[in-house]
Amino acid sequence: MISRILPVLALALGLGFAAPSFAQIGGPVTGIPGNPAAPNASAEELELQKILQGGRIAGRVTIPDNQSASLVQPAGRDWRAFHNVTLTWVGGIAVLGMLAIIAIFYATKGRIPVEGGRTGHTIQRFNLIERGAHWMTAGSFVVLALTGLNLTFGRWLILPIVGPEAFATLTLWGKYAHNYLSFPFTLGIVVLFLMWVKDNIPNKLDVAWFKAGGGLIGHGHPEAARFNGGQKMVFWITVIGGTLVAVSGYVLIFPFWVTDIAGMQLAHIVHGVISVLMIAAMVGHIYIGSVGMEGAFDAMGSGQVDMNWAKQHHGLWVEDEVKKARETVAPGARAAGAD
Repeated sequence: MISRILPVLALALGLGFAAPSFAQIGGPVTGIPGNPAAPNASAEELELQKILQGGRIAGRVTIPDNQSASLVQPAGRDWRAFHNVTLTWVGGIAVLGMLAIIAIFYATKGRIPVEGGRTGHTIQRFNLIERGAHWMTAGSFVVLALTGLNLTFGRWLILPIVGPEAFATLTLWGKYAHNYLSFPFTLGIVVLFLMWVKDNIPNKLDVAWFKAGGGLIGHGHPEAARFNGGQKMVFWITVIGGTLVAVSGYVLIFPFWVTDIAGMQLAHIVHGVISVLMIAAMVGHIYIGSVGMEGAFDAMGSGQVDMNWAKQHHGLWVEDEVKKARETVAPGARAAGAD
């Protein structure tokens, strides 16, 4: 491979110095882009012309992995520019923009309280299986997000603080965590989809919910069933975005199994862009489910939410649950009366 590349590079240097002098005296310049039909082109010059036009430099290898023969390919430069510049800007704007929105919202609106205060009476919002699937997905996502952000921003933010050795160790273990936790994350998405898809189909209530600002902007709380418009949006961002992130991630974890280097570069672009957008969306979701709204964390904490909170944010769902409870109790009551 080296014996092939060195003469070509030497020829490139020679042409670089020789071409101006040929041009000045009016002599022919052969074997360079723009003059493909030069009659005096040698085999080496034709090889150089092919390299300069295609931007690809490759050699010969005897091992089974033919991909290792590629030294330079044009799409690789485009991918590097995306990773080092474009993705950094997209991620920075998305995540920092969401943090800025949250800060402004908290400063102007504050924490959303439970209207009328807590009653002390609760209703089950989510059962143990639902909460377990949620926390498996959420916990995996947090680690995936942090380790992924380290790959994008760590060189500028973490490396100067901890030093190269600690950063290398941190990144190595982060890579292992990123790869292996992708499996419970994917499983969690599948389980959440199967459990909740029937309650997350968009309808006209969601249109009214968004028009009213979801109770977050302005006054009053629009009617909502088990999931409101905002929660449905988070659900579909998680399901669709998480599926695309998972599929593109597995293309990168198992290189060249299903695609070539160009496909892997495309997979990385999809993986990176959707991931940072999902991180921004989940930062907002985490804020609303914890600091931003009183009583919201109980839904995924103990699974029991205060009745006033439930009526305030999911009034139609409370009515359905009360109706189901009465229908369940009524037959037993009638049977007891008959005896």
